[in-house]
Amino acid sequence: MRAIGGWGRAQGDRNGGLSVVGAELRCMRECVGLPQSVMEEAEALVKKYFDTVAGFPPEVVAVAVLWTAAKAAGAPRPLEDFLKCSKASERRVRRVAWRLKEVMRLGGKLSIEDYAGALAARVNLPAPVVKAAVELLERNRRVLFGKNPWVSAAAALWLASLKKLGLLKALAEAAGTTTVSIRKAAGRIRV
Repeated sequence: MRAIGGWGRAQGDRNGGLSVVGAELRCMRECVGLPQSVMEEAEALVKKYFDTVAGFPPEVVAVAVLWTAAKAAGAPRPLEDFLKCSKASERRVRRVAWRLKEVMRLGGKLSIEDYAGALAARVNLPAPVVKAAVELLERNRRVLFGKNPWVSAAAALWLASLKKLGLLKALAEAAGTTTVSIRKAAGRIRV
C-alpha cells in the first residue's frame, strides 16, 4: 500500500498513521516537558478520534492533541509553548483542536446535520438555509459517502444559500478547507 499525505494514510492503514502521530507526540512531549498522564490522555484521544484528525499533517495533529490533552488532564499550557517545539502553524493547530473539541463535545460520530449546523453557526447562517442544506445532503448521501463531511456540509450550505461568493470563503475558513474543495463537492451534489 502506498502512503497518502506523507504519514501512512494508505487505504485501511490506520496503524501506520497512528504510529507516525505517536512518534510526533513523544517528541513534542519531551520538548514541552509534559507529565506522562498528559501523554496517555493524548494517545487515547488520537486512537478514539483518529478519523477526525487524519486529514491533517502529523505535526499539527500532535500539537493540537497534546494541547487539548493537557487541558483535559488539568495541566493546561499556553499554545505558544507547544508551537515553539513544532513547525506547525497556529492557525492549523487551532482548527484541528476546534474540530477535536466539537467531536468530543458531541460524543463521537457526528451526523451530517451536526456538521452543517456547526458550520452554519460559525458563519451565522439562518435556519432555512441550514434546513435546505441538510435536505440536499440527505438526497445526495450516496454520492457523498466517504467524502470529507466538513467539505460536503460546506458545499451544501453554499448551494443552499444560492452560491454567494463571500459566503464561500467564510465556509472554507470555517470548514478548514479550500474554496476549490467546496466547489468540487458542490459539483457532485445534485440540486
